[in-house]
Amino acid sequence: MMTGGAVSWKSAKQMLIASSTMQAEFVACYGAATQAIWFRNFMRIFIVVDFVSRPIRLYCDNSSAVLFINNNKGITGSKHIEIKYLTIKEKVKNGDVAVEHISTNDMVADPLTKGLRPCIFERHVASMGLVASWDALV
Repeated sequence: MMTGGAVSWKSAKQMLIASSTMQAEFVACYGAATQAIWFRNFMRIFIVVDFVSRPIRLYCDNSSAVLFINNNKGITGSKHIEIKYLTIKEKVKNGDVAVEHISTNDMVADPLTKGLRPCIFERHVASMGLVASWDALV
């Protein structure tokens, strides 16, 4: 999200088998961080907004993944995660990215990945800045 509207999203099948939901969310956070850092570097060219010098905030609804990303210690089962995915921990440590926990009910991207009750779906669509488009469909 940037200035109240959706900028980028991606829905794709993960190309690896995760042994836990924490690992699956961790890999998803890695992908989001990689894309967000690329976007920030792209936006620096235009010097349009001031957010490029601050850490990019990523939201994750899996508290175990958030704890693992923000903690320098390892956890049980984490030794099987590929090294490239661990670079997100380095990006957090360097201040490029800040990963924060968010309630599942507040996860705005959920309409793009799963079925939701109509009231929650409409709230999230409005949060993405797609209200005008949604009104045209109804």
